[in-house]
Amino acid sequence: MSSSAPQAGLEVLEAGLGPSVRAGFTTRAGGVSVPPWDGLNLGLAVGDDPDRVRRNRELLAQWAGVPVAFATQVHGRDVVVVDGPPADRTDSVAVADALVTTRTDVALAVLVADCVPVLLADPETRVVAAVHAGRGGLVAGVVQAALDVMTDLGARLDRVVAAVGPSIAGRSYEVPADLRDAVAQVVPASSATTSWGTPALDLAFGVVAGLAAAGVHRVHRVDRDTFRDPGLYSHRRATAAGTTTGRSCGIVRLLPAAPRVAPPTSEDALLA
Repeated sequence: MSSSAPQAGLEVLEAGLGPSVRAGFTTRAGGVSVPPWDGLNLGLAVGDDPDRVRRNRELLAQWAGVPVAFATQVHGRDVVVVDGPPADRTDSVAVADALVTTRTDVALAVLVADCVPVLLADPETRVVAAVHAGRGGLVAGVVQAALDVMTDLGARLDRVVAAVGPSIAGRSYEVPADLRDAVAQVVPASSATTSWGTPALDLAFGVVAGLAAAGVHRVHRVDRDTFRDPGLYSHRRATAAGTTTGRSCGIVRLLPAAPRVAPPTSEDALLA
């Protein structure tokens, strides 16, 4: 992973998903939002000035080089195939927790502030996806649902590359024991213990285990704990402090394919 900051201090933790894919995860750095959303808040539903959020989204689109499609996320497993740039460049294109496309004229983004952003790409078939995997979505199977839609569009699981972005770590995500056990019945790898010894969930580890079970083994992970990292948004940290916060995103875009160059013929060689 590397950092990129081409737009007004915008920081994107870039993920290597192949030469024809641009992908990464935003942080709080850059943007025009003021406290308590200060930085690059991309969420329109957290109380921030909508004009500031839309300006932040425009900065993100400049980084991507194309308009960015966002969804209204509901912690479910619905997947929407995006077939072109959104009519409204800054608002929601659908109610869904995963977006998939084969187009080069649109980027896909999912919003997070503790949940797991998952970016997927088959660079050969040229299919990409952005997935919001919170606790509810992980249990519902949203990552597998996105992979299913990708394979319907021609992707092969043995070629898919994944990037799992910053999220709340198991050491920080305390939950009641019965909730941990209920989630672990569906996603055993998510069971965890906090650093102070209480029941917890590790959503990112559950995502990685689910990807491996599905046949996706090339996985890049950004191991940063949103709850403990002030450079990232955390809903749980803000709630504990009695305030609110913004949203970061995972973003992925297919780049135009490089033109194929035909090998020289014998006649070409004679003319050279």
